[in-house]
Amino acid sequence: MKIYKTLRTAIVGCGLIGKKRARWVQEDPRTALDSVVDLNRANADALAAEFQVKAETDWKQAVKNPDIDIVIVSTPNHLLCPIASAALKAGKHVLIEKPMGRSLAEAKIMAKASKSAGKKLKVGFNHRYHPALLEAHDIIENGEIGKIINLRAIYGHGGRMGYEKEWRGNPKLSGGGELTDQGVHLINLMEWFCGEPKQVSCFLQTAHWNIKPSEDNGFAILRFKGGVLGSFHSSWTQWKNAFAFEVFGDKGFISINGLGGSYGAETLTIGTRKAPGQVPEMSSKTFEGEDLSWKREWDDFVSSIENPKRRMMGGAEESVSVMKVLDALYRSNRSGKTIILN
Repeated sequence: MKIYKTLRTAIVGCGLIGKKRARWVQEDPRTALDSVVDLNRANADALAAEFQVKAETDWKQAVKNPDIDIVIVSTPNHLLCPIASAALKAGKHVLIEKPMGRSLAEAKIMAKASKSAGKKLKVGFNHRYHPALLEAHDIIENGEIGKIINLRAIYGHGGRMGYEKEWRGNPKLSGGGELTDQGVHLINLMEWFCGEPKQVSCFLQTAHWNIKPSEDNGFAILRFKGGVLGSFHSSWTQWKNAFAFEVFGDKGFISINGLGGSYGAETLTIGTRKAPGQVPEMSSKTFEGEDLSWKREWDDFVSSIENPKRRMMGGAEESVSVMKVLDALYRSNRSGKTIILN
């Protein structure tokens, strides 16, 4: 039986996502939760009491602690870069929540710090670890729907009372609106299937929430290698939460709907073309039960630490690519032009 080194972990940010992370750190035999940190002492104390660990209010204490191997950063976007960069320079492996900072510049700073330190940096794009998306990717890789022609996606929710007053409505803290918040997930998924796009166009709206200059709706078109087109709409005016991701090939299509919970049951539908003009053969399956994407993501991260040659999803290089596309989409909206990516 393999004997693992116990990787001691600190979590900075004790909100909903920090709590999710804490559970899987504790349940993994290779890792142990050492401490939790939050500027709000009550939040830190509550999470520390639940997991019987130390509570702190200064993230610098966790970063400089020689006993800490991993730092998870589950904070508002403006703190991701300074905390992650400091942790990497201190010799820690780091997992941050998406997006990779507030800008492409911040993403590059973190990627450079990771490379210089020789430590892993992972960005929390947990959607890739949902079972319907994992299976869809395998099906497409196996050529079951043929050559990809195009993709389209929808992702959104309707906010909540006072949403415009939260940190996501402040561009100095968030870096952007809905495109930065949920749109990055769709960029990340489309790149997973098609690689980095060659051209992008974007239109943004601030249609309902009082968050200008940030957006509450983003509409994007991406052109990939070989002429493959992708389109998506990310929205904070999707009054009933929704997630849909579709991939069309020359032999059929795949459709994923829902992420569980308030987004509805996670369902994968596969359609295979028969003769032209005939109804395709259809099959569908629903994935019930708990959302284990967070668990799978943590396993991927820790496994890559144990085996440095193992390629994990959501690493620094591909996450910088997401921010590169995000930056181009914002530039497209400002200029009214299609942006060509190098």
